[in-house]
Amino acid sequence: MTVHTDTTRKPRFTAQTLATWILPVIIVGILAVMALVEPRFYSRLNIFNILRNFTLTSLLALAQALVMIVGGFDLSIGAIMAAGSVVAAVSMLALTEPFYSQPMLIISLGFGGALLVGCFAGAVNGILAAKLKASPFIITLGTMTVISGLTFWYTKGAPIYGTPSELVSEIGRGRLFGVPVIFWFGVVVMGLLLWLCTQTKFGRHIYAVGSNPSAARESGINPTRVLVVVYGLSGLLAAAAGLILTARLGSGQSGIGGDAAIQSIAAAVIGGVSLRGGIGSVPRVVMAALFLALMSNALNLAQIDSKFQTLVLGFFLIGFVAIERKFDRND
Repeated sequence: MTVHTDTTRKPRFTAQTLATWILPVIIVGILAVMALVEPRFYSRLNIFNILRNFTLTSLLALAQALVMIVGGFDLSIGAIMAAGSVVAAVSMLALTEPFYSQPMLIISLGFGGALLVGCFAGAVNGILAAKLKASPFIITLGTMTVISGLTFWYTKGAPIYGTPSELVSEIGRGRLFGVPVIFWFGVVVMGLLLWLCTQTKFGRHIYAVGSNPSAARESGINPTRVLVVVYGLSGLLAAAAGLILTARLGSGQSGIGGDAAIQSIAAAVIGGVSLRGGIGSVPRVVMAALFLALMSNALNLAQIDSKFQTLVLGFFLIGFVAIERKFDRND
């Protein structure tokens, strides 16, 4: 059985090639300008902050990119991220007394519970998308509202404290080979997703379903299974992003993830993921996440108001969508 996917297309020039060549130039430009105008940019502490934020943005961007490649959208990413943070903190708090002498076991169990919840919430999105045949926007908007409502109802909007101190010292601010532990975690996840998308049969199925669900079904692929697994992976990655913030803050936060959906969509689109589905690559999305992390850090150092940063992000998103649509028409 041969499945023809968009990965075999050879267009003359597309938004993906634009992302491949323009993004590195912009990134180098940011690095050069900041070297000239802001010495703090290259301080060790700031570079660590960039690496941690880059990892967080990458996880969210890859979560959204997977769903977009399969032809959907996930607006519930931020809500799942917050739910993962709260579940992890509550679990650790409950386990502190029976396992008080084993902090790493407490942290591991708390992380495991949060990842399971994130995966389950994502899989529910996939089941609803496959069975209801409704717009992914509406489905994930609904689940986002439900998950956010449950999280705020349980926490009353207050942070959950009482996690082991090792969560922050060993993970949130910990280093391995002189580099933040969080960054190494992100590298492993990015490598696994690259392998999944490029070296496995299931990766080819993701692109096939995103390109043409009917043709994929006729080729023997089960689109429902692919959707459930991909949305489940998206929820898993969103929960992992929530764990990163929990480790950095040392508490569970129901208020995080407010702009996670827009950031993840922006990174995916800037990284060349097609709004039509079927096209996208892990390295380009990671590069777009690096671009956003650098841009955000540069604007913070320049003391630009966060609301203006959101405005800039919105303009970038509109611009890249316009470029994508232009090349889409030309093809």
